[in-house]
Amino acid sequence: MGAGHHHGHAHGAAHDGAKSRRGLAITLVLVLIYMVAEVIGGLLSNSLALLADAGHMLSDAAALGLALFASWFSRRPATSRHTFGYYRAEILAAVVNAASLIAIAIFIFIEAYRRLQTPHDVDGGIMVGVAAGGLAVNLAGLWLLHGGREENLNARGAWLHVLTDTLGSVQAVAAGALIVAFGWTWLDPLASVLIGILVIFSSWALMRESVAVLMESAPGHVDVDEVRNCLMRIPGVQEVHDLHVWTIASGLVALSAHIAAERPSGAVMHDLQHELEERFGIRHTTIQFDLPGEACHLSDI
Repeated sequence: MGAGHHHGHAHGAAHDGAKSRRGLAITLVLVLIYMVAEVIGGLLSNSLALLADAGHMLSDAAALGLALFASWFSRRPATSRHTFGYYRAEILAAVVNAASLIAIAIFIFIEAYRRLQTPHDVDGGIMVGVAAGGLAVNLAGLWLLHGGREENLNARGAWLHVLTDTLGSVQAVAAGALIVAFGWTWLDPLASVLIGILVIFSSWALMRESVAVLMESAPGHVDVDEVRNCLMRIPGVQEVHDLHVWTIASGLVALSAHIAAERPSGAVMHDLQHELEERFGIRHTTIQFDLPGEACHLSDI
């Protein structure tokens, strides 16, 4: 019979992140400047941990640049061809960031294995000084990006890059201090392995969440069976068919459903949309009314 559409926009969603973009831009400049210092320090001290940290900083710069571009690109208006707009540019950026983190971790593991097989002399003093500076830059980046990390997967991916680099700097400082104190040069590749493990750990969750969005899985915070039961309890609703809930972009959840109602009315539609928004935060809805026994199931097509 009739179809109802309800489109709302959540404040602080993926398309409303001016503050997040500003934080990304400032952090990008800081990371680029100190990345050069870490490369020089790593070469002078012969420290794999510093070079690994510098390599991670390079990936940070790429990730931040990509996140910044995706955040801008996703704000482009919808077109007749891209009817949902470009929100998913941010999700694609998150996937690329997660994949780059995993690739960096694999490189670190390979190089650490070589260093363990053939130990190298390491200047612990330079290592500590440069890593401490990197730690300060990363802490500043975490502070700048903290507010935006809950907005969307894109911002969270950039934040995770900086977080793992921060932990890597801590590892490098600790390893350098122990090398200065005890001459344990084997701690340098070991610290690199720990950095790689942290990178893998942080990137896996981001990759899983991003792929779930691209596969149009139901968002983790929404129980589809609970949504169905909630809609069934609304007066006038007799059956719910072809219920679909998916994420367009972080913070933007969509729903479509066929509703069998004996007497479809504006009041029933209002109640449906009100419950979906109030209980589940779903504002982008498309609802098709059918008479009982009239609904066409997608599974039957």
